[in-house]
Amino acid sequence: MKTIAVLTSGGDAPGMNAAVRAIVRTAVGQGMAVYGVNRGFEGLISDFMSPLSARDVGGIIQLGGTFLGSARCAEFVTPAGRERALRNLQQRGIQGVVIIGGNGSQQGAYALSQMGMPVVGVASTIDNDLYGSDITIGVDTALNIALESIDRLRVTASSHQRALLVEVMGRHCGYLALMAGVAGGAEDIVIPERELDPETIGRNLRDAYSRGKKHALIVVAEGAEYNAQKLMAYFKEHGDLFGFQFRVTILGHVQRGGTPTAFDRLLATRLGCAATELLAADRHGLLVGWINGSVQTTPLQEVTSNAKKLDLSMLELAKVLSK
Repeated sequence: MKTIAVLTSGGDAPGMNAAVRAIVRTAVGQGMAVYGVNRGFEGLISDFMSPLSARDVGGIIQLGGTFLGSARCAEFVTPAGRERALRNLQQRGIQGVVIIGGNGSQQGAYALSQMGMPVVGVASTIDNDLYGSDITIGVDTALNIALESIDRLRVTASSHQRALLVEVMGRHCGYLALMAGVAGGAEDIVIPERELDPETIGRNLRDAYSRGKKHALIVVAEGAEYNAQKLMAYFKEHGDLFGFQFRVTILGHVQRGGTPTAFDRLLATRLGCAATELLAADRHGLLVGWINGSVQTTPLQEVTSNAKKLDLSMLELAKVLSK
């Protein structure tokens, strides 16, 4: 294989740049040419591609986000859009593609591979909901940003005897909320995989107040049925029953934009190198992920056909530790 392309797709994740750097420099070291695709699958369709050298990816390992850019692309879902993307790749002599991203991105990777283009996926999403990797690029950074925010908020909550509702990202997966809640000492954790109604949370807060707690913390995933705003509306109406004053903080996209941690840089580097080496060895149709402490591959067909399950036993641990 002489020429490959790399793109980042879907939501940006800290560490994506480190993965691109590893892919480019590993490929160059093996005598391959590399094209960078700007704006994800949209870039494939619109032919937004340019050569990348080892120097072009210098100084990006510490940067958050993705210097290649990312975008949603409804056109790639259509057969005509995918055909146009494949034609652009072929006209440039590109013989393989590395696609860095989460569930939607790997769906696109699988579709492209089914058309005959050799494709390797790299697991990257802060939601950590991608089948085929125990942890994905960006998760560690996002979790640490959420936890740092929770620790800062706890200081003022304790000073004013308040209950804090902190909403973290996670539309369909509660991983960030669950882990931030356990690590941050939350009284309750609200996630889509196991919903909590406001009445139950209220009882738990009353119990915490009666045990002499000076503050309380509730961590909520944005995709939960009762997100932070809905819970706040309930507590405004019934707040005099719980002892605490309530404040809500929605962390939002601040979790995406951090400088990648050492773990995310190392994970991205290892997965990026492995993806390039797979293409060089003419192995493709695979996702590169981190499983049981090492780099492993999973067929893209399997990745796109399965949903990753959250370890809900951590909720029980959180209940014990919150007493």
